[in-house]
Amino acid sequence: WAAKMAAIAEIPTIYCKVSGMVTEADHRSWSVGDLKPYVHHIVEIFGIDRLMFGSDWPVCLLAAGYDQVLCAALEAIGPLSDEDAAKFMGGNASAFYGLS
Repeated sequence: WAAKMAAIAEIPTIYCKVSGMVTEADHRSWSVGDLKPYVHHIVEIFGIDRLMFGSDWPVCLLAAGYDQVLCAALEAIGPLSDEDAAKFMGGNASAFYGLS
């Protein structure tokens, strides 16, 4: 997975949506610690400017509520400046999809 994601990240026009993590982890016993290595890898290879949050709702409900998914993603990604948090939580998606 890591090598394939790194190869994809080499293409500068491709963005990565941080989504679906809790349903790919163990549905009953996942923790933020389980998610961190994957999130840290994509931050390293894509950079914050090409990442966007996705809740994976309603599929996420198989493993967690929306609020848990949001908190887990933010905790896994680690401390962000206000500017980077705004990019991750919607700014990058708006830019990618050409929304105003």
